[in-house]
Amino acid sequence: MTTLFISDLHLDDRRPETTALFLDFLQREAPAADALYILGDLFEFWLGDDVPSRCSEQVAGALVQLKDQGVPGYFLHGNRDFLLQQDYASSAGLTMLPEEHVVDLYGEKVLLMHGDSLCTDDIPYQQFRAMVRNPAWQRDFLSRPPEERLQIALQARDASAEHKGNISMDIMDVNQAEVISAFERHGLERLIHGHTHRPATHTLQVKGQAAQRIVLGDWYEQGSVLRVSPNQYELAFLPAS
Repeated sequence: MTTLFISDLHLDDRRPETTALFLDFLQREAPAADALYILGDLFEFWLGDDVPSRCSEQVAGALVQLKDQGVPGYFLHGNRDFLLQQDYASSAGLTMLPEEHVVDLYGEKVLLMHGDSLCTDDIPYQQFRAMVRNPAWQRDFLSRPPEERLQIALQARDASAEHKGNISMDIMDVNQAEVISAFERHGLERLIHGHTHRPATHTLQVKGQAAQRIVLGDWYEQGSVLRVSPNQYELAFLPAS
């Protein structure tokens, strides 16, 4: 009995080795799991469900096959693939989850998030996030030709890289008060998220009770997976071949 959690794969046709690593994971390990949860940034960017890529089609096929093997897949949006909608999710056999989702893991209720909403010290990013999550902005973006959408996405990615180079890592990390607020909002003692690319397990106190925040790793240099069983939370790496 194991449930798998991954995030921040940033799959892109220009990085076929990462797609291959993920497809191998879906074929070798995932079929024995109870469920697979993808906590955002499955793709490097998402131009719309009407603009497929080679890797998105490969991933959809593999996830449907996994579902056919009896392993349900779940997805919540990240900061890169927030425009992924129901058409693609259905083609991949994925169930879409809200931004903050509580799951029952072998008798314990656990909060799932992508994690970018917790990084409130990064004010420029939060302003950008609010803009692109606005339904009016999304309708306008998706109404544009695919080529124009691609240019906007690439410009946003370059601007993000420049922004990250100009601020401290601490500002881009989660805000502790925001983390505690999330725990209190849901009345839970365990949180799993990605986004920061800093895989680790953190302990903290929430209203005098011990709580745990588990951060998933990215898939840039290697894979990263959290394996949850009834008695264990194991954060592990998947070596690239």
